[in-house]
Amino acid sequence: MLLKDHKDLKAAITAIPDKEKDKLLLRLIAKDKVLTEHLHFKLLEDKADLEERHQLLKQEIDESVEILNQMRKATSKDALLILRKLNGRVNHHYKVTKDPNTEAELRLYLLKSVPAGYNESVLSPLAKFNERLKTYFLRTTLALYKKYQKLHEDLQYDLKDEFNAVLQKLEQQDLTKAASELGLPKEV
Repeated sequence: MLLKDHKDLKAAITAIPDKEKDKLLLRLIAKDKVLTEHLHFKLLEDKADLEERHQLLKQEIDESVEILNQMRKATSKDALLILRKLNGRVNHHYKVTKDPNTEAELRLYLLKSVPAGYNESVLSPLAKFNERLKTYFLRTTLALYKKYQKLHEDLQYDLKDEFNAVLQKLEQQDLTKAASELGLPKEV
């Protein structure tokens, strides 16, 4: 049921006394953790807190990639799991802050840090994960490219070299053809 389809319900809600309306609102907000965190950020935090969140997430990316690099026999499955987990953390950061600039920076940093593929044998049981990793990496890059195009041109200019490094990483993994089929350029 959508509120816009029920004008009488909308009118009844606006007629509720303020004190009762506040109680209902607080109960509803408490049920949604992301909304609660977003409201906390919007109402109680400032630019310094945004920068702190940005740095903490960057640090988390560094730590996860370092763990991946320290593994004796890191596989594409391990890299895929870490990439998905960290991509989810960047998504959460965006849902809370609604800041497309730090989202783009963090996603670029993540894509630059995590390997885009491994040289596993085609006969290896992990070969399917290598393909999945490459596909996920490509799709994440494509989604970022679409967001990159919507950013202010000054920020695009600032992120240009980093984005080109990610595109070059695709080329190193022989994903140039697939990238061009998806609409990714060779260089921004």
